[in-house]
Amino acid sequence: MVEQIKILVTGASGFIGSFLCEEGLRRGYGVWAGLRSTSSRRWLQSEWLNVQTLSLGIPNELAQQLQAFKQSHGKWDYIIHAAGATKCKDAADFERVNYQGTVNLVEQLRQLDMMPRLFLYVSSLSVLGPIREPKENGGAWQPLTATDTPQPNTAYGRSKLLAEQFLQGLGSDFPSAIFRPTGVYGPRERDYFLMAKSIKGHIDFAVGLQPQQLTFVYVRDVVGSLFAAIDGVEEGRGAQIAGQIFHLSDGQAYPSRTFSDLLQKAMGVGWVMHVKAPLWLLRSVCSVSEWWARLWGKASTLNGDKYRIMRQRNWLCDIEPLRRVLGYEPQWPLERGVEEAVAWYIENKWL
Repeated sequence: MVEQIKILVTGASGFIGSFLCEEGLRRGYGVWAGLRSTSSRRWLQSEWLNVQTLSLGIPNELAQQLQAFKQSHGKWDYIIHAAGATKCKDAADFERVNYQGTVNLVEQLRQLDMMPRLFLYVSSLSVLGPIREPKENGGAWQPLTATDTPQPNTAYGRSKLLAEQFLQGLGSDFPSAIFRPTGVYGPRERDYFLMAKSIKGHIDFAVGLQPQQLTFVYVRDVVGSLFAAIDGVEEGRGAQIAGQIFHLSDGQAYPSRTFSDLLQKAMGVGWVMHVKAPLWLLRSVCSVSEWWARLWGKASTLNGDKYRIMRQRNWLCDIEPLRRVLGYEPQWPLERGVEEAVAWYIENKWL
């Protein structure tokens, strides 16, 4: 009898993490949802799903939790590390959660001899920062590649880059692969949902007067690419996959209005007023929002990091390594993904 593959998904209560758990169960794997003790289990209702509490910020507690798992189950074959913070009250919290939390997990796994066959790290295209803009390349758009030198200009991007560099520094002693998705959308996701809600109210708000090249990736394609890496290791190609960096998008780039036009079409909204604000106005709004949130001790969606992300004009990225190394081709073109996301929003009464 073949032993069941065991997978840990950290950040399992989140948007991407919950889909990863579902796919692992669909494939017949033993799946453990790695959660904080206070995490919501709204999207984690399957009776076949195992739950593992992980205190990533407290090394002593984390060691005890992992030791208890080892005594009962051994170790995980694969770990997909999707836990992380995208909004924080303080910039230092990004490093504490995204970088130090990763270090704590990996170091405890190493000390307990619980190293997986592959550690899959969900990073972000934000680690690259505002590089390869048209003005620097003779007016032509150039795709962001895995060989570009990262120049993150956000606290979030810097924290993700630190985690990447830590993993890469371990080399073959701790086999890992890094995945950098662009903007991820789909059911359960809230930022793009706010755009859909605005379109339903007949308003499309965009920023920046210079043309923008946007990229997107549907959540199921993110999940598909991560499991393609696991498939590759199972097929004996682990040496070719470990150490790689994969950019994730649907392989296309879109003008700034395409996403809102597809939302309008999918929802059957008759007319929309398109408002394009200058960057200085966005910066002012983000500054005020961040100040107000800090005054009340909360994390703000609109902040300095968000401004720097939204002002970037070029998000085109090279996904050729995804195809060449993993043999994975995105399955969800933007129109198909938007249609399913909108259908889910309507079915679940978000719209």
